[in-house]
Amino acid sequence: MKSRVRTSNANERLGSLWLVLRPLLDAAFYGLIFGLVLKAGRGTENFVAFILIGIFMFQFTNAAISQSPGVIRQQRALIRAFSFPRAAIPVSLVIRQLLQAAPGFAVMLVLIWAIPPHEQPTLLWLLFPVLLGIQILLNLGIALGLARCGHAIPDLGQFVSFVGRILLYASGVIFPIDRFVNHPLALFIVELNPIYQFIDSYRMILMQGALPSFERWMTMLAWSIGTLVVGFLTFWLKEESYGRE
Repeated sequence: MKSRVRTSNANERLGSLWLVLRPLLDAAFYGLIFGLVLKAGRGTENFVAFILIGIFMFQFTNAAISQSPGVIRQQRALIRAFSFPRAAIPVSLVIRQLLQAAPGFAVMLVLIWAIPPHEQPTLLWLLFPVLLGIQILLNLGIALGLARCGHAIPDLGQFVSFVGRILLYASGVIFPIDRFVNHPLALFIVELNPIYQFIDSYRMILMQGALPSFERWMTMLAWSIGTLVVGFLTFWLKEESYGRE
């Protein structure tokens, strides 16, 4: 697993540094466009930290969305050659994505502390791995469900890239949602989005020094466990068909 992470960018000169550089470049680009040009961050005390947290934590879940539909087809030869629980394939995908993202998370925490206005670490920062663990459950549920759907619908991979772009703008990743969404129903729908829930919670504990409410924790747990159960059942019910033409 670790060797696959290390060799994922082996053909580039910078190698594994791209695991950190890609989200950093994305954050710089969106920060420039939405922060300096469109002034979307006006009123946000630390827009740099706002963007960094949004991009890094969104891309962690977006990786599960974008890579999962084709994972069964990519491992067809392995499925035919060996007998093993097929769920191990999307599980290994999520673990690999975590290993790839972990250095970026560390860089993100250092940057929001080092770049003015500095976010000072507090005891609430210890909740970061707890929140990350709940997000991993969400990613795993997504990976299981989309792996099954992608096996049945080969073109799904093209569609989910479009969904990822929608979620980027609909999850408060690069600008404060409440500045652009005023309708109560629309705001309620956006805030119910689990990706928004996670990103906003990360910002609360890392930027605001605030503890997310009990209701927020329960909502995130419900999304993650519910997605995991539905994803697992969806994947398991058609497990015998994987590897067939």
